Amino acid sequence: MAEIDKLYEAFGELVYAVAKADGAIQNEERVALEDVLKDNKWASDIIWSFNYEDKKSKTVKEAYSKAIDIFKHHGPFSEYGKFADVLELVAFAFQGISTEEKEIISNFRNELTTVFKNDSNIQ
Repeated sequence: MAEIDKLYEAFGELVYAVAKADGAIQNEERVALEDVLKDNKWASDIIWSFNYEDKKSKTVKEAYSKAIDIFKHHGPFSEYGKFADVLELVAFAFQGISTEEKEIISNFRNELTTVFKNDSNIQ
């Protein structure tokens, strides 16, 4: 598997962690994910990974940790800022962004910003 494929699959895991953070994945979150990715050439990899994690019933912590490890291993990537925007859109899709979802999104931004201090692509 190419390195870039791993990044997008890790992002699917991260989206799963955010959607699952409030206890359950709602249909509105799935629809929002598909909608926001409809023109993205990596949509199928991200959605496949999201669904795979859901079928495996991974914990939020497991999915988040695995994704972050892959991002840290890969290094700076121009898409991280966009990833965070997608996470917010998916989280917002069902009754706004919960405290748990907000915490994961904030941790994602903070961890990568700390690791990649000189990368201006992370916001």
